[in-house]
Amino acid sequence: MRPTSSQSEAQQKTASRSEPDIPRVDRRKPLNLRAGSLAFTLASLWAGLPIAVKAGLEYAPPLRIGFWRFILGMIVVIIYAIVTRQSIKVERSEYFPLFVLGILFSIQTAFMNIGQYFTTAGHTGVLITTFPLWASVFAHFFVPNDNLSKRRVLGAMIAYMGAAAVFVRSIIAGTEGIDAINPWLGDLLIMCSAVLLGLRQVYLSQLGQNISLFKMLMAQGIFGSVTFLAGSLIFEPEPTRLTFILLTSLFYQGVIIAGFAFLAQTWLLSNYLPSRVTLISLSSPVTTAILAWLILGEAIGPELWAGAVLVIIGSYIAQRQ
Repeated sequence: MRPTSSQSEAQQKTASRSEPDIPRVDRRKPLNLRAGSLAFTLASLWAGLPIAVKAGLEYAPPLRIGFWRFILGMIVVIIYAIVTRQSIKVERSEYFPLFVLGILFSIQTAFMNIGQYFTTAGHTGVLITTFPLWASVFAHFFVPNDNLSKRRVLGAMIAYMGAAAVFVRSIIAGTEGIDAINPWLGDLLIMCSAVLLGLRQVYLSQLGQNISLFKMLMAQGIFGSVTFLAGSLIFEPEPTRLTFILLTSLFYQGVIIAGFAFLAQTWLLSNYLPSRVTLISLSSPVTTAILAWLILGEAIGPELWAGAVLVIIGSYIAQRQ
């Protein structure tokens, strides 16, 4: 017996309610000029993040800095939600993906902040810029029409040679300007952070097809602030020295990056192919190295220039259309 039209409609409605996480239409597309300009602006801002974190570490421990960064970022996101009248209700189907996002974000940021305690801002700028390559790998498996090719694999190999050049200097000769021991450990943690950052970019892009920008950013902020506060209370007995430099560092990390930049980047990832969004980050390692030299007085060794050039060339080959 064939179902009637009314029965078919009822079945379709039931199916749509039982699968709320599957997007009807994937709206992501290649970058246009307007979106590319925004991505370039964000890449310039991200290049200054290692400098801000490194400067703040002189006056407060890494987990405590991360906690205040998340608090300031959430204030910006809440203001955005009020102005744009965003819905704050979390659906039952959204709890688990937001939980995974929050945990992923907390671990990735912890690796980055702790890693910077052991290595220089210049090394961080080179190693963290490998995240677009990791994003390309993850996007190949999870994002339609965003696949790897032989050209991308070749570019990735060249860029990873650049990351290896930075590691060689840290392991064999040590790193100038670092007071803490084991600079290679800092580089390793930053590299792990880059892998997780690439994964998080793709995961944000996937969730952005169904979950609002506000909910995703608040999930990251809430999980980050809670876990970093707990970690700081347990593992960081050092006092905080409140200085103008620390306040400036926190403003940049919290308001500019965790607030404005996170809002804009999440919007881009929800509407454009993630591997294309991350393409614009190619200038970051050189920009970070120069800023670290000008602001922090860090020496720019040959391994940093070699690593930066290889990362940029490899990333360009891997990412260009």
